[in-house]
Amino acid sequence: MTKPTHDAEPAAGVAASDIIDAKIRDLADWRGETLAQVRRLIRDADPDVVEEVKWRGVPVWSQDGILCTGETYKSAVKLTFAHGAALDDPSGLFNASLEGNTRRAIDLHEGEAIDGPAFQALIGAAIARNRAKGKKPRKPGAG
Repeated sequence: MTKPTHDAEPAAGVAASDIIDAKIRDLADWRGETLAQVRRLIRDADPDVVEEVKWRGVPVWSQDGILCTGETYKSAVKLTFAHGAALDDPSGLFNASLEGNTRRAIDLHEGEAIDGPAFQALIGAAIARNRAKGKKPRKPGAG
């Protein structure tokens, strides 16, 4: 896989959601459409999910800790679940980073569709896992 496409560091005072909007708009191809779709699925799964931008422009979705990130590469959109190895994945969505003990990822390529209900179930499982671990909630825009 090639290097991810990164934006500059987020400017102080700029909302993470605005930066993610701009990233989706600037991609202007299937990667932007895919990122927008998974973002909608995440927000629909739990409207209280916090959007952040870290690591030079990577969208991050959190709820009582990091749920997943959304990196964009030339040939894939990679959704990395911070504690994916601890989550049940009965639909088999995880298809990358399977060798590690902690993270798991879903790589989406051009023309591939994601199973929305199964993805939202993973988001729900990640939220439940974070809450069970007793992490303190992150403040919007922190990061």
